[in-house]
Amino acid sequence: MNEAQLNLSTKQKLEPFLLLSKSAKGIACCQLIMDALNAPGVFVFTELYESPNIVEASQLPQVIPYYQLLRIFLYGTFKEYQQQKHNLPTLSAAQIKKLRQLTLVSLSEHTQTLDYVFLLNELDIATVRELEDLIMDAMYDGLLTGKLDQRQQQLLVTKAIGRDVRPEQLDEMIETLGAWSMQTAKTLARLDANIAYLQETVQTNQQAKIDFNRQIEDIRKECRENSHSLSNEVLQEDGRSSRKARDAYNIRKRYANPFLTRCMC
Repeated sequence: MNEAQLNLSTKQKLEPFLLLSKSAKGIACCQLIMDALNAPGVFVFTELYESPNIVEASQLPQVIPYYQLLRIFLYGTFKEYQQQKHNLPTLSAAQIKKLRQLTLVSLSEHTQTLDYVFLLNELDIATVRELEDLIMDAMYDGLLTGKLDQRQQQLLVTKAIGRDVRPEQLDEMIETLGAWSMQTAKTLARLDANIAYLQETVQTNQQAKIDFNRQIEDIRKECRENSHSLSNEVLQEDGRSSRKARDAYNIRKRYANPFLTRCMC
């Protein structure tokens, strides 16, 4: 399951709780929150957290602990829950597993290589077998992709879903996006300059090719003209040589005839 499919799936599974939140009032929101946190396949909770009736009920002393717990499931970790658990509702086994899986996602945001020892501590898990089962279930649920390196005792994460964003992260995200936008603009400007240079180079090369072909044609034309002129000169010279040869032949022939010689005498 890719991230888009997972987001669609979790949104669809959260929808019944959003509908219930429209009619839930006061302390009834406590059970609604716990049911949503317990629901299989629901990993994003911003819409429930921001629903008007839930926000209104969050001011009640009885609801405050549940609202704080919901906030931990938005973008917190299992260790954060443990640090505050004396003031928060007790989690079911399914909720513990879900929060540990979401913690895996958060930890993978900082590094793609997670040592088993580190994960055992962060997730408060006793055995490697239990840790690997949790990781494989997270992969099956589409929360992350990667592989287990049992020899090196590491989880190698290649991709993870995005969790709900903390309010304090918004400024950081805006700053990051602004820097990305500026870098993108610079990159596009360089690309435009390169494209313009290439177009100019192509045009220059095309003109050079045209000039070269024209020069070749001029040389060929000159060669043809010179060849024609030379042929005429050769023919004329041949004609003169032929006449001289005929005259010499006639003279030799005449003097070689004794009768003609006596007559001339």
